[in-house]
Amino acid sequence: MPKKKSGKLSKMTEEEKAKRTEEQRLAEEKSKRDKEEMLAHFLKTKLAKEEKISKFNENKLNQQWRHYMREAKSKELKKELEILSQTFERVVDRKESVIKSLGKDLQEAEEQKAMAFRRHIQTVDHLIELLNKMMALLHQLFLDEQGSLMEEFDSEKQMLIRRHEEMVTRLQDIMYAMDHNFYEKETETKAEFQSITDEIKNKSLEDKHALRIHMEYVVEGLWNQFTIALKNYQEATEERKKAYEDLKARDEKSAEEIDMQMRKLQRITDNIGALRYKLSLNSREGEDQNTRLKQDRDVIAAHFQSLKAQLSKLRGSEKDRLRRLAMITDAAEKELNAKCSKSERILKFAEMCRGLETEEEKVLPFYASTLTKEEQEDVDVAVAEPPREPLAQVMYDYTALENFWKRYNKVLLDKTALSKEKSVLSDQNQQLRLLLKQYLDGISVNDEILTQANPLFIVNHNTSVKMNVPLMERRVARKFSPPCPAVVEAAHHVSKSRRA
Repeated sequence: MPKKKSGKLSKMTEEEKAKRTEEQRLAEEKSKRDKEEMLAHFLKTKLAKEEKISKFNENKLNQQWRHYMREAKSKELKKELEILSQTFERVVDRKESVIKSLGKDLQEAEEQKAMAFRRHIQTVDHLIELLNKMMALLHQLFLDEQGSLMEEFDSEKQMLIRRHEEMVTRLQDIMYAMDHNFYEKETETKAEFQSITDEIKNKSLEDKHALRIHMEYVVEGLWNQFTIALKNYQEATEERKKAYEDLKARDEKSAEEIDMQMRKLQRITDNIGALRYKLSLNSREGEDQNTRLKQDRDVIAAHFQSLKAQLSKLRGSEKDRLRRLAMITDAAEKELNAKCSKSERILKFAEMCRGLETEEEKVLPFYASTLTKEEQEDVDVAVAEPPREPLAQVMYDYTALENFWKRYNKVLLDKTALSKEKSVLSDQNQQLRLLLKQYLDGISVNDEILTQANPLFIVNHNTSVKMNVPLMERRVARKFSPPCPAVVEAAHHVSKSRRA
């Protein structure tokens, strides 16, 4: 066969050789590509089967693990429920006692408030009583002063009335005397007038008689004419004469009335002048008295205003005191509520911590002292000495909390050690996660992983896996020896074992 092939190749030209070589190369590449595709398909199929099987086993393991976890969790929850029920009963009892004490304190505060309110009411009533007494006293003084003024006014009124009556009587006597004198003078004047009239009549009669005798002859002729004229005149003037006489009588009567009224007006004018003078005197005295009364009223009003201001100031101060007391009680109540909530939270934490205590801690809650006997005696002597400084006094007052501080320091020390151990374990867990990731990357098949160095390849007893896992500190390792093993999730462990 090789001979035939060599014979055939010797018979071919260079172009045919190159073409045949190219066809062979393409066939090899195609067969290589088919093999790679077949291998990739096989690997993908196998990977899908492995993933399906691992997922099924993982679900089965998770179901079994959940069953165990549920049982453990139910036991733990039942235990915690019993602890919580006991804690709740203790908390309820404690809260009932606190409520009773708070109710008692509230009742005492209400009694104190009622007592303060009654005291305030008594003080206000006492002040009102004093003010009423003072007002009654001032009213009595005002009534006494008013009574004295009314008595003085009545006495002065009676005196004025008496003087007025005396003056009226005196004026009436004067008027009677003047009327009597006027009547006497009028009588004398009338008598003189009558005598003069008689004399004139006699003289006229004599003259008339003489004239009549002398003129009898002269007049006798005219007498008839005169008689006729007189008769006519009398008949004509009779009515006017009667009217004249009536007017004359009225004039006399009016003159008498005018004279009487003038005299009466003069008397009334004199009385008015005297009464005005007395009225001016009384008005001056009344103004003086009113001025004094106004001054007394102003003094009383100023005193009343000062008492009112003092009372309002006292009320304001009492109100401020009551407001401050309310604010202080409110602050005290808030502080007590904060302390109660804090104490309840501390007791709750204590109950939670009591469930996490070991048997040794439950039997011996306070660790034994590491001091020697001589050192302990020195400490007892130092504690027995009376404190001299304020800080020492405060520490001496809180010696009863010595066991508490021992336990607190022990817990704080354990917490510090656990925090350090936690940091170390976190570093280990991070490193293990990194190793697990490198392992999973090594067994995975994808373009990104194939382009990088595979950590599972070992060349000349060397690997690319970083094994720089940090060791624990000696002190922590000694304290927590043997060290706790690293915890790996079950699902990852199963998937890793199946892939291996």
